[in-house]
Amino acid sequence: MPEREAEAAGASPELSPEVSAEKRRLAQETKNERQVWYFLAYFLFGIHIVAFVMIYAVRHGH
Repeated sequence: MPEREAEAAGASPELSPEVSAEKRRLAQETKNERQVWYFLAYFLFGIHIVAFVMIYAVRHGH
């Protein structure tokens, strides 16, 4: 707890290795989550394109 008191007082502007590692982990987690959402968006967009092509093929086939 002395670390938090020092941070609150502004005596320690540098981050401890644990806090720095946690910030890096959170930043990487945010980046990974954003990549998952992009992948999901592209996947759903691609599924719709395939569906429209299939609908077109069925309606215009002989």
